[in-house]
Amino acid sequence: MNGRHVVTGVYCAAATPLKESGEPDLGLFAAHCARLLAEGCHGIALLGTTGEANSFSQDERRAILESALAAGIAADRLMPGTGVAAIPETVALTKHALALGVRKIVMLPPFYYKGVSDEGIYAAYSQILEKIGDNRLKVILYHIPQVSGIPLSIPLVKRLAAAFPETIVGIKDSAGDFANMQALVTELPNFSLLAGADPLLLPLLKAGGAGCITATSNLVGDSLRLIFDNVSDPAKEAEVEAAQARINAYRTLSNSYVQIPTIKAMVALKSGENAWVRTRAPLMPLSNGERADLAAKFAALP
Repeated sequence: MNGRHVVTGVYCAAATPLKESGEPDLGLFAAHCARLLAEGCHGIALLGTTGEANSFSQDERRAILESALAAGIAADRLMPGTGVAAIPETVALTKHALALGVRKIVMLPPFYYKGVSDEGIYAAYSQILEKIGDNRLKVILYHIPQVSGIPLSIPLVKRLAAAFPETIVGIKDSAGDFANMQALVTELPNFSLLAGADPLLLPLLKAGGAGCITATSNLVGDSLRLIFDNVSDPAKEAEVEAAQARINAYRTLSNSYVQIPTIKAMVALKSGENAWVRTRAPLMPLSNGERADLAAKFAALP
């Protein structure tokens, strides 16, 4: 790990619970955030892919962030996703976070139009940051091309980091390509590279990465934190390897069915709060049969 990274640690890509009406369950969400921090997460990366952010309106997104703060979660422990398809809305959501004292955000590129050039993506990020015009802001770029359809190439990331060195401070790499992550660490050693896939936390930390933002931390934040804290201690090598094996087992089970509904069903099993199984369309909850199968396998996890 590199002490010069601006953003380091284990951040949970927090899931978002829903009421029976389909609205976000703000009370349950705030309680979940508190539980995640108590289990060892350094912070909460809310309103990301796992959080179903792009299924929520701007008003709902604002309310979700505000609910966490109102429940006493410190602003510096929150890292919301604010990147949407329209530049003015990305600007507005980011300004809202800043107005609440939340300085760190995760920002997708505008993602509707596919096959756009690096020049176009650079122009979008540049325009967003110029319109925000706030030097408190710290941006983690979001590279998840299998979902967004918009890859962030290494030359583009280097250009953005050079143009906005005090603002664009890192990237969440969720593509699962460890070679790409290694190249980013080599090319940008002070950049906060955060793994988006739990099995890659340990190898990334050993390679000089800064931490993770992952879905399975909704369930095993304690194990992720153990790895982060002890990766450089030879005396703890066996504990670290065991923690990574536990994380991998949860991650593998979460991929048994569609991942986000499965993660939510696993949170329901862990917490005993059945409200967690709800999803917002187009995502659908697991069927009763799938949930029963999941419950049997979940009970056998370490």
